[in-house]
This record gives sequence, structure tokens and C-alpha cells, in this order.
Amino acid sequence: MSDPLDQLKFDSNGLIPIIVQDQANGQILMMAWMSREAIRKTLETGKIHTYSRSRGRLALKGESSRHFQHVHEVITDCDMDVLLFKCTQDVAACHEGYRSCFFRKLDGSEWKIVAQKVFDPAAVYEKK
Repeated sequence: MSDPLDQLKFDSNGLIPIIVQDQANGQILMMAWMSREAIRKTLETGKIHTYSRSRGRLALKGESSRHFQHVHEVITDCDMDVLLFKCTQDVAACHEGYRSCFFRKLDGSEWKIVAQKVFDPAAVYEKK
């Protein structure tokens, strides 16, 4: 039996871009990167794991905030070089307090915030 991950096209760093979408309403929650290990961990646990390029390591989405993303479906595009995860989101996806990481809209020559915060990042991520 072949490994379905072998059919995916990872970049030269061994990563593949992912889109996380709300399973119920279709809202795009975030874009991130996954390594092969992150995909396997996601499939094993049913929770999104990404590869943090800034930290250089695997990261469970929600490990600090407890705002997990529960996977319902995994889809790839025609070129098999992007993954779409349809998920149920606990509270919010964005570390800045918004439900979605996509909360700014270009309005003329400036980016305007077009969403309301759903949690206070200072309270959730306070240093312990």
C-alpha cells in the first residue's frame, strides 16, 4: 500500500502550504505550513499541527491558547501542492484575538480592520 503523502508536492524545505477553513460556514481561518511530520500528527490526533518556520519546530495549533482546530476533512488541489483542512475552530484562530487571521481589508491605500476581536490576547498569552 502506498503512502498518500508521497503524492503531495512539498517545497524545497519539505513544507506544503495549508489553508484552514471553518467547516460550518466556509470562513477562511488561517494559512500556515506543514511538514510531513505535521501532517501525520494532524491525521493521528485530529487536531491541526503546523510547522512553525519562525520557531523551526512542529507546533500544535492552540497549544498556548487552548483554541484548537478539529479536523473534519482534508482536501488537496489539482497540483497536489496545497492542502485545505475543513475544521471546527475553538474560540479563534488568530493570535491577535480575531476569529480569523484574515481581518484586514484593503480600502484604497490602507488596510482597515473589518472584524471584532473575540478574545483578549494579553489575557490568553500572558507570561507566566
